[in-house]
Amino acid sequence: GAGISMGFAEALADDGKLSGRGSPVIRGFVCGLMTTVGGIFHTIPYLVPQSVPNAFSIATSIAAVIVLIELSVISWVRARYMDTPLLRAAFQVVIGGILVFLAGILIGSA
Repeated sequence: GAGISMGFAEALADDGKLSGRGSPVIRGFVCGLMTTVGGIFHTIPYLVPQSVPNAFSIATSIAAVIVLIELSVISWVRARYMDTPLLRAAFQVVIGGILVFLAGILIGSA
């Protein structure tokens, strides 16, 4: 899912020369690192012990809140540092999130 999201975000960007955003290698490293950190943060809630009543529901609720925070931060970063209007950035991030969600459903039901 993260690969789809990052591919979508980078498809909307340039190689750094036109906008002055810097080296694609450095941007790729930072994106990869942050994707890993983000993935860890929204999977950690699933370490809730099964002995806790409704552990799966609790973990999923916590993970959903974390994902909403992550998507909000991504929208803010795109608006702040990539000169994308906030509503456009939020729309792009929501579309990317929907694509990832649908891919998860398709992969999970295979």
